[in-house]
Amino acid sequence: MADFSPSALSAEDRALADGVLGGNRRALAKAITLIESIKPDHQQRAEALLETLLPHTGRSLRIGITGVPGVGKSTFIEAFGLHLIGQGHRIAVLAVDPSSSVTGGSILGDKTRMEILSQRTEAFIRPSPSSGSLGGVAEKTREALLLCEAAGFDVILVETVGVGQSETTVAGMTDCFVLLQLPNAGDDLQAIKKGVVELADIVAFNKADIDPVAAERAAAQMRAALAMLRPAAARWQPPVLTVSAIQRTAIADFWQTLLNYRQTMTDAGELAAKRRRQARDWMWTMIDAGLRRRFREHPAVHGALPELARSVEAGAVTPAAAAHKLLNMLNRYF
Repeated sequence: MADFSPSALSAEDRALADGVLGGNRRALAKAITLIESIKPDHQQRAEALLETLLPHTGRSLRIGITGVPGVGKSTFIEAFGLHLIGQGHRIAVLAVDPSSSVTGGSILGDKTRMEILSQRTEAFIRPSPSSGSLGGVAEKTREALLLCEAAGFDVILVETVGVGQSETTVAGMTDCFVLLQLPNAGDDLQAIKKGVVELADIVAFNKADIDPVAAERAAAQMRAALAMLRPAAARWQPPVLTVSAIQRTAIADFWQTLLNYRQTMTDAGELAAKRRRQARDWMWTMIDAGLRRRFREHPAVHGALPELARSVEAGAVTPAAAAHKLLNMLNRYF
């Protein structure tokens, strides 16, 4: 079994690390490809690379952006990214596309939807397939975020796949969780549903130019609904904004709201505490993933699993009994 403890970088990976630290976008893309690889030797190299770059991370503002399909996430991110570039920032966008449950493939079309932003040297856009990962992000999005920070991007945007109210994982890896909404897409009872709404730090109704009156009405309903929920951050009541990405209106107001959020959270010491909790939770997530992998790689489990799975499918063995039998095979392993 492979040992994934960090080791010294090879000359090739040292050059890769230097390229990332130098802000080279090609080197950054290669580094993200390396960490996304499932090959054991690539995973070991990726661990060493991340350990080397870790001291150079943590200086960005990490923003998660979610919303249902059609809300205009990519258009909003392009308008927002261009605004930030105009303010002198460097922007990285980690966009996650849903993978087909049938073929496993993804379109990865976010760069085409952000055509102007993708041409700017101050921006880096990386689409990745979700590959079955739950929570709206890819398995290696957290590591990719760190690489982007090491490359000097000071604002990192994580765009989720956009499949509904289950997209909560991104809230566990970003400083500010933004929920994009559509006017006329639900009333105030819809707004107070548990899940993604109660994790939002900022809510923005996009496409407000289509029907400004409906947008303001929806925003008012959302404000009333949020007042009934406990906010995700103790010292921050999530504001509700109306914006138009296509016309690029109120984008500056949105950025100022983000700055206010960061200042409020920093002054209260909550931003640093939030990142500490995220790092701890990340560790446990990786432990869980590693245990699942090692369980499947265990020789006894590997040999017995196919037959037991067929017995469960045939109704000859209960799922619980099969699971207990497989888990008991690990007694000599741990």
